Amino acid sequence: MLLENIDSPSDLKRLSVAELPKLAAEIRKTIVKTVSETGGHLAPNLGIVELTLAMHYVFDSPKDKFVWDVGHQCYVHKLLTGRRERFKTLRQYRGISGFPKISESEHDVFGAGHASTSISAALGIAQARDTKGENYKVLAVIGDGAMTGGMSFEALNQAGHRGTDLIVILNDNFMSISPNVGAMSFYTNRLAKKVPNWPVYNTVRQDIYYLLSQIPPEQKELVNTVRRLREAALQVLTSGLVFEELGFTYVGPVDGHDVAKLIGTFEAVKKMRGPVLVHVITQKGHGCGYAEDDAPRFHGVAPFDPESGKPVKAKGKPAFQDVFGETLVELVRRNRKIVGITAAMPSGTGTNKLAEAFPENFFDVGIAEQHAVTFAAGMASNGLHPVVAIYSTFLQRAYDQVVHDVCLQNLPVTFAIDRAGIVGDDGPTHHGVFDIAYLRSIPNLAIMSASNEPQLQDMLYTAVRTNAPVAVRYPRGSGPGLPLKTDFKELPPGTAELMKDGNDCVAIGVGVMANACLAAAKESKHSVAVIDPRYLKPLDEKLILEYAKKTGRVLTVEDGVIAGGFGSAVLELLAAKGAEARTHCLGYPDEFIEHGAPDILLAKYGLNKEGILKAIERLCEK
Repeated sequence: MLLENIDSPSDLKRLSVAELPKLAAEIRKTIVKTVSETGGHLAPNLGIVELTLAMHYVFDSPKDKFVWDVGHQCYVHKLLTGRRERFKTLRQYRGISGFPKISESEHDVFGAGHASTSISAALGIAQARDTKGENYKVLAVIGDGAMTGGMSFEALNQAGHRGTDLIVILNDNFMSISPNVGAMSFYTNRLAKKVPNWPVYNTVRQDIYYLLSQIPPEQKELVNTVRRLREAALQVLTSGLVFEELGFTYVGPVDGHDVAKLIGTFEAVKKMRGPVLVHVITQKGHGCGYAEDDAPRFHGVAPFDPESGKPVKAKGKPAFQDVFGETLVELVRRNRKIVGITAAMPSGTGTNKLAEAFPENFFDVGIAEQHAVTFAAGMASNGLHPVVAIYSTFLQRAYDQVVHDVCLQNLPVTFAIDRAGIVGDDGPTHHGVFDIAYLRSIPNLAIMSASNEPQLQDMLYTAVRTNAPVAVRYPRGSGPGLPLKTDFKELPPGTAELMKDGNDCVAIGVGVMANACLAAAKESKHSVAVIDPRYLKPLDEKLILEYAKKTGRVLTVEDGVIAGGFGSAVLELLAAKGAEARTHCLGYPDEFIEHGAPDILLAKYGLNKEGILKAIERLCEK
């Protein structure tokens, strides 16, 4: 076994190039075995094995800086940088993260769990290097999916303009989680198919660069003539190479699974100066048959059988995302002015069901949440009702668009906020714990949170019949498993549901937290009322004030941060109305929540049945 002797990149460099394919096979076997037990991102990491090996073989991490985009393809990097022994703890509570993490290793120079950040971060690191007069290489590894995000081009624009010494590696596997969409994806795919031209292209470019270097600077006319010839020649060979136009030296495409070719390419690129883009062609799931055949499903997976790829856990109750997807299809069937929008997450959000049933009513904009929201605003301004399905943590990226383009103009856009609350093993980059706080202050926006499946259906039905912005939030995974509806009903604004009457205390639980409150209340020795608020904004002021006055004790429970969240809204209401009630807010504290299984995290922060019961007892005994 070669891998068992690799504890740092320096150990890797002791191997010959001929030994690296064997090491790559061992790494793939290790990743499949580990991810089959812990869950995680399988296909992206299987596709980047040789590329990561070549990077560490040629460059010198941590002196040279590797910046990973999204970060879900960093498992090979972790195995090579001193975390092999701890790799079995991947994504487990108190184990190593599934993403790059500065506090975890000196080789993780920049954290990432969202897309399209790597070039900006790498450019910033390179600029700091230049400002301090230091000397090392900075590499940004970005997928063609993340290249659909506008932030990538903002960074390319500045890097090309400044001429910064920077290496961007475009890991092109023709997809992000699902197959990529958009003109840029089409463009890179077209480049990949023009492989026969690239040896000629690179030779011509190098020859012209050499010719330019031999011309005395004072002969400006001759220099300009040669430059014009260069541009014309490259135009003929490349049909207009956008990266060259942005100021980058383009190298590629390179076979991303030929480690020897990759090493040769990187050795040449290492000697170059200025911004360079290396276009590498890889295959998601490479080397693992079932992951190659179904890369979208094996992008991120729960534990599975490593031999067959079949899930270990049988499918049970429908996930909220599936309930959302099926309900959206039915709503579109009834009203063809409703459209669905997602940002490169059709399978993750359940909008793939709409894409199959009504493709003309479905839009995947790529990894471009800002564009998705303003695109929706434009549609809404012209008579459609868009439903924008985005994970809570990703909607953060489009906050200004929610405020400026939708809510300020009071346009009828529904935000389907998936993965609200903690998401478990993906950790702080993906926990959806901020959405209540960051949305609650926006005028014109109503916010609802679903506690069960039929309630989610009614909320969506209500939202698409509302001529104003509405946010509907729901968690990852399944709910209580209540039967789905076909006869939807509208939920009047600011109406809550009294789940249980009581005299000693009232527990108000947001979304699925209402179910935990009800379970705790039933076991309490005190008489505890339970309210499912349904609307987080506007509040059901009448019902909340009635029970605050009746019981004199209020417990709020939310799957979000306490600061500025639902509990804050209730406290503001009580203060404004002069209602005297002892109040305690349960939620997440002012810190980023680590990764770990949901039951572990809920217990840690007192948000499970047992924790809520303790809070009720403490509150009632005062």
